Amino acid sequence: MIIGIDIGSTTTKAVSIEDGNVTRKIKTRAADAVTSATGALGKIVLENGIKINAIEKIKITGAGASKIKDDIFGIPTGRVNEIEAIGIGGMFLSGMSNIIITNIGTGTVIIEAGERGIFHFGGTGVGGGTILGLAKKLLPAAQFSDIMELAKTGKLNQVDLLLGDITDTSLSFLNGESTASNFGKTLDTASPPDFAMAIINMVYQVIGVLSVFAARANSVNRVIVTGRGSNNVIGQSVLAEISRMYGIEFIFPQSAEYTTAIGAGLSSNGLF
Repeated sequence: MIIGIDIGSTTTKAVSIEDGNVTRKIKTRAADAVTSATGALGKIVLENGIKINAIEKIKITGAGASKIKDDIFGIPTGRVNEIEAIGIGGMFLSGMSNIIITNIGTGTVIIEAGERGIFHFGGTGVGGGTILGLAKKLLPAAQFSDIMELAKTGKLNQVDLLLGDITDTSLSFLNGESTASNFGKTLDTASPPDFAMAIINMVYQVIGVLSVFAARANSVNRVIVTGRGSNNVIGQSVLAEISRMYGIEFIFPQSAEYTTAIGAGLSSNGLF
């Protein structure tokens, strides 16, 4: 058995890999990298009745991996490059190669993965951290679940300047409901739900359009969306609209939140 651990800036995920299959998944939070890694390992072991001597090795990746200098609990522990881990995990979960992977976490990273190898295409500092940071100043609640609940009834035309606000005609593939300027209107009547919706919409529009550019640059028509931000249902609807406009398919594989941990674990098996 191999344990893959993704030590993120806010959340740590761990998976167990047996015979090339993902058998268990957990996530946890802690204040520092060492506590996160040991806590994640302890949780997956204790909750599933795993014997420590059944673990052959541990593979760690993510923002906090560099803080782990020694083996964890005496188990051989190695670091996996995060870009490689996302690429391997994305190909495994999607069952596809020659793809663009957009991994949405606190920020967003975009990766090319396929027969030529795994490469860092680019990314943006816009991501889940952006939503939380703006919400602290613009909304009465800053918990992610509260932001999502507010956004359900939000109206973009109260905050965003839409194409229909400035012209009676369509422009290329854009219609009157397309965004001309994020936060470019911001009426005095705009409510917290409107701002919540506008924040999420802006973040996922940026991520979506950058992903489209990456896909077109690599002559592919699909983008695999991974990371914790892949679960955002409002974000998914924003990406669906971008897909309609640009003809690029966004795919949300099952267990996408665990992509990086899975990739780390699989890389140690030499499966890719």
